[in-house]
Amino acid sequence: MSGREAACDPREIASLFLFEKLSPEQLGRLCSEGRVERFEAGPVYTEGEPATCFYVMLEGTVVMYRRVGADDVEVSRTSQRGVYAGAMQAYLGDRVPQRYVNSMRVTGPTRFFVLSAQSFADIMQEWFPMAAHLLEGLFFGAKDTQRAIGQRERLLALGSLSAGLTHELNNPAAAAVRATEALRERVGKMRHKLAVIARGPYSREALAELIEIQERTAERVAKAPVLSPLEAADREDELADWLEDHGIPEGWRIAPAFVQAGLDTDWLEQVAATVAQDVLPGAVGWLNYTVETELLMDEIGDSTARISHLVDAAKQYAQLDRAPHRDVDVHELLDSTLLMLSGKIGPRVRVTKEYDRSLPEVPAYPAELNQVWTNLIDNAVSAIGSAGGEGTLTVRTAREGDRLLVEFRDTGPGVPPEIRDRIFDPFFTTKPVGEGTGLGLDISWRIVVNKHHGSLEVRSVPGDTRFRVLLPLTAPEGDAEPEPAPTEERT
Repeated sequence: MSGREAACDPREIASLFLFEKLSPEQLGRLCSEGRVERFEAGPVYTEGEPATCFYVMLEGTVVMYRRVGADDVEVSRTSQRGVYAGAMQAYLGDRVPQRYVNSMRVTGPTRFFVLSAQSFADIMQEWFPMAAHLLEGLFFGAKDTQRAIGQRERLLALGSLSAGLTHELNNPAAAAVRATEALRERVGKMRHKLAVIARGPYSREALAELIEIQERTAERVAKAPVLSPLEAADREDELADWLEDHGIPEGWRIAPAFVQAGLDTDWLEQVAATVAQDVLPGAVGWLNYTVETELLMDEIGDSTARISHLVDAAKQYAQLDRAPHRDVDVHELLDSTLLMLSGKIGPRVRVTKEYDRSLPEVPAYPAELNQVWTNLIDNAVSAIGSAGGEGTLTVRTAREGDRLLVEFRDTGPGVPPEIRDRIFDPFFTTKPVGEGTGLGLDISWRIVVNKHHGSLEVRSVPGDTRFRVLLPLTAPEGDAEPEPAPTEERT
């Protein structure tokens, strides 16, 4: 939006705190290269446009705001003479994309001293060369520091995730190893028992029926019902009594495996009707090895399936072999992150999922959203830990207008009101030295707001802290990955 130009008075701009130390010659140059413009109520410039001008307010009221999703969020409002905005980093030249990082509008007739970005850059380099070098060093040094610490933040998260994943993989892997060793022993004993039976006085028909019983036994193991502890105990007693009555030694030891396999006294009666009484103990023993073998193979199958599930979750979390930007189901991302962090979450934090499964997929950078979930879950677990270590983490999804909500709620002590406005600032942390970089929430804010055009906010009272991520359901037209805003200009 362009305003009406007026004559530039060096005495007027000299009254502004920004220019009060300049010489008459310098003030004269500013007036010759700049201009005074009057704007009526409305926008002056818009976030994302090329930053072509540097503005200093002479009189009026300005409002600065950012576009968050479908909303304009006010950042600041002031009537103080001399406040400035616009192409404040023009002195950095083409080393930094020169775009307005927020929008500015005026609420009524407002006058500005306006200087072109190129004139501002030339004056800074000519009049204040040392200051320009110091500012350049500060800007790029802060960017390098933030990048280095951000990388460390990701490495720390990766280390924590790796430790949790290793722990989660170790359990099913160890179970599979134990089951494999036991299976080898059972198969050896079953071969021995089969040799004993083969030498016994069995007819071909009896052996065929016994093998058929073995096949039906294996089928029953695969379809075994899940019994309550009380039901299982009653059935074990019943089977143990039957075995004892039929002269089977150590029936109490065999009964639990038979119950786990879904076998009952009717099945035992079928076995007894097939073989002679004197070889019944051997036949039952052989079928017991069959049952144990099937149960061990089921255990190996469950363990390897668990390992495969964990590996799939790790791939989902890392988004390996996936497009960097695509439509995603946030629930899949949340589940993979929770699984990856299960070791860190621990048994004392109860995780509750309140998912709205009817929500559509959303356009997103899934690997980076997983980083957001990691940061927010880690903060919630730390907050719960600081309040005694036991509590509840609730992850909720819902639809709010044209946006998708992902909310992380914890029962920790809450965020004190005096620091609530600072928690998204880079390098701000409440954790002890060495335990936090202060970039987790800053990185999350940038990913959600800058890359996804969403919003990230916190609502907190003791015992109920909620970090709310709101993501657009559809991608903005002509959406492209934006450059991150310089740290010192984000409010």
